[in-house]
Amino acid sequence: MVDRMVSLSVGILLSTSLLHALPEAFESKADNHLLFAMLLAGLLGFFLLEKFAILRHSHHYEGDGHAHEHGHDVHEAGKSGWMILVGDGLHNFTDGILIAAAFLADPHLGLITGLAIIAHEIPQEIGDFIVLLNAGFTRTRAYVYNLLSSLMAIVGGLLGYFTLGHVSDWIPYVLVFASSGFIYIAVSDLMPQMQRRSTLRETIPQIILIAVGVALVVFVTGHAHQH
Repeated sequence: MVDRMVSLSVGILLSTSLLHALPEAFESKADNHLLFAMLLAGLLGFFLLEKFAILRHSHHYEGDGHAHEHGHDVHEAGKSGWMILVGDGLHNFTDGILIAAAFLADPHLGLITGLAIIAHEIPQEIGDFIVLLNAGFTRTRAYVYNLLSSLMAIVGGLLGYFTLGHVSDWIPYVLVFASSGFIYIAVSDLMPQMQRRSTLRETIPQIILIAVGVALVVFVTGHAHQH
């Protein structure tokens, strides 16, 4: 199920950013050179954030030749669980702002942006839940903390709606930043996962689901614009 959602997410994320969010931003009155600079900054920024996260999450294991006290791994796993929650909360807060910016630019764009984020969040939340369990959280605590983390999207959405509504000139830049995140997630995170499944039997469903994701975005926006 998670593998299928990853393939669907690739189609939705790429089509949302390349077919709708970026054209919406570049058709605005914003400076195109600044928009391209924001796109570059976003891609490099997400790369550096992921680098930082990888460095922060890397740790040694008991018996690996390093002088760690007994129980070191359990302690490190617990810390990684809280780091996941904090990082996911900030990520969800940002997603809320991005959805608000998309709705302010165009309600149809807001709809598919929300769809893209949901498609990506489902496999990510499943992965986060597993990490929390491995970090020593009970199932109930993992559910509750994941829910609280997800609610940060509502906080971000409300803040973004009331803030960006007064500074509408920022909206194109927020859309470009959102697109850089979507593109980076799809190309550097999700697609490499899909490449590990290289047999024809595994590849055909991937291609079909990517196409379904693209078609879903095109259908939703096309149907919405007709109304």
